[in-house]
Amino acid sequence: MRITNSNVKGVGFLLLAILIGSLQSVAVKWIGGNYSVLEIVLVRTVSALPFVLLFFRLEGRKGLPTTQQHTLEYVRGVVLFLSYTTYMMGLAALPLADVEAIRFSGPLMITILSVAILEEKVELRRWIALLVGFMGVLLIVKPGATTFNLGSLFILLSVFFYALIAIITRKLQASDSSATMAYYSSLIYFGAVCVVSPAAAAIGETPNAHPSLAFLFRTWSMPTLLDVSFMFGMGLVWAGWMYFMSRAYSVAPASVVAPFEYASLPINMAWGVVIWRDIPTWNTLSGAFLTLLSGLYLLYHGRR
Repeated sequence: MRITNSNVKGVGFLLLAILIGSLQSVAVKWIGGNYSVLEIVLVRTVSALPFVLLFFRLEGRKGLPTTQQHTLEYVRGVVLFLSYTTYMMGLAALPLADVEAIRFSGPLMITILSVAILEEKVELRRWIALLVGFMGVLLIVKPGATTFNLGSLFILLSVFFYALIAIITRKLQASDSSATMAYYSSLIYFGAVCVVSPAAAAIGETPNAHPSLAFLFRTWSMPTLLDVSFMFGMGLVWAGWMYFMSRAYSVAPASVVAPFEYASLPINMAWGVVIWRDIPTWNTLSGAFLTLLSGLYLLYHGRR
């Protein structure tokens, strides 16, 4: 009974984390047409930093987070910045359902990188599952079709960078806490925005640019009180997502909790339909089904 209750709590925490995290995607799509992605990232980073330090205190630590793995932390921070930024750039051009369906390819990317970087061995059945998942991604992205959207490539880039983060985190988790990793990532976010922003400003806005590129090169502007509240709220949302996600995997086994991460598709699909009247296409639903089957098989295989 105790195990059952723990599993139910873990799944509940995960679903709450996914619901809270989806609010960030909604906020980005809502205000993204008026501001630069770099401006939003900067405000979100500044607002999230106090919560990171709070989590560090809750871990029973004092002072500021420190690490012995500076190089890995810096590399992880840069890759995380690239993943987050390309994700938001893709979000500016695609319906929420398409974004989440493409993100289902995460387990595929992680498996491929595990072979390339960690030299893990993959059986034939897992390669078949990867191929099925890849076919699902092609159905959603539709490369070469007249309906192809450049935003799909940015989401795929985001997933690729996220898979790299998963590999790096495996190496860091033995020595650094989640709050320590979040602290260094926040510092890298801040530094990366300061480095990239002048280059983006020098290029400037281009007439009739693709929404994803326009989101990157848009001129910074003073946000309204409501919009700056959205930006700061994204820091609070990120903190809530991190807390409930950590709780989910701490009270229940990952093999029980992880399959429910796919609930992000119906949740984000619902937001898209209710707010923007974005009805998913059959290609999106079919591709999501294939990547879902592939991901669940890889998860089941890993559990065994």
